[in-house]
Amino acid sequence: MTELPAVADLRSHLDTVLGGAARAWLDQATDEATTHASAEAAVAAETTGVPGAVAAGPAVAAGPAVAAGPAVAAGAVAGVPPGFARPSATATTPVWELRFAEAGRRCGPDHADAARLLLLHAAHAGTGTLARLYEQGTATERRAVLRSLPRLVPGPDALPLIEDALRTNDTRLVAAALGPYAATHLAPHDWRHAVLKCLFTGVPVDAVAGLARRARADAELARMLGDYADERTAAGRSVPGDLYRVLALTDPSAANGREAPAPTGADGQAPSGPDGQASADTDGPDGLAPTSQPGPAAPAPIAAPSTSTGEEQES
Repeated sequence: MTELPAVADLRSHLDTVLGGAARAWLDQATDEATTHASAEAAVAAETTGVPGAVAAGPAVAAGPAVAAGPAVAAGAVAGVPPGFARPSATATTPVWELRFAEAGRRCGPDHADAARLLLLHAAHAGTGTLARLYEQGTATERRAVLRSLPRLVPGPDALPLIEDALRTNDTRLVAAALGPYAATHLAPHDWRHAVLKCLFTGVPVDAVAGLARRARADAELARMLGDYADERTAAGRSVPGDLYRVLALTDPSAANGREAPAPTGADGQAPSGPDGQASADTDGPDGLAPTSQPGPAAPAPIAAPSTSTGEEQES
């Protein structure tokens, strides 16, 4: 998987490909995000007495975080992720978050992910903010949040967002959820089932970051893949070619006796990715493929909403 360019390089690329109006909008939006981050840091420093402290997001409700799932704790408010305090009646949405939502319309769908990553980085978005943007966002906004996680969340605290995305049937979210953040933090059991979900939904396994490393010598994954192949064969259904690729990664001898089909789709063409591309869109627009990078320290644990998303228009 291609490394994500440095933020400065990504901005330079956008300055090259965007028109004048879009560049002016991005300048204003990133300035607003930077100003907001500075204000949050000042408030945090005043509260904690630690100069330069950066707020991690909205205040977390007292007590343990609520696990993601359909059940909502008593007293929870509709539209507020479980485990978070209810916003006050006078609370307003920061301007930069409104810009985050309109990035697709301002910069175009091909560059929206990159623009949104720049805004999240400029705002020093913490786990609380990321959870809110994910919960309230369209599918494309959620995808941008998922792709930002390796840069902004150094620990496993954002795993509920990954888990929520993997519960959906939106192939864009499934592919984005299986980037470097999941490769580092997703538990083995959940990761194996995520690989199988790629086979179920037609997401190319090229979208799975760290596939070769995590699949190596994984006997349980090999067993699951073998069982799935046997079930498909017994039902008279074709076995995805990607299954044999992953099976060979677990142990080259595991694929012996299993003949992989030619890598073609039903129309005889190369298999398409979740966005209709000839291969998995692992880099995303503008080469956007998140990689781990230090982010804000000690983010607060989050609990994601258990919701699925369908096809939504870019805002």
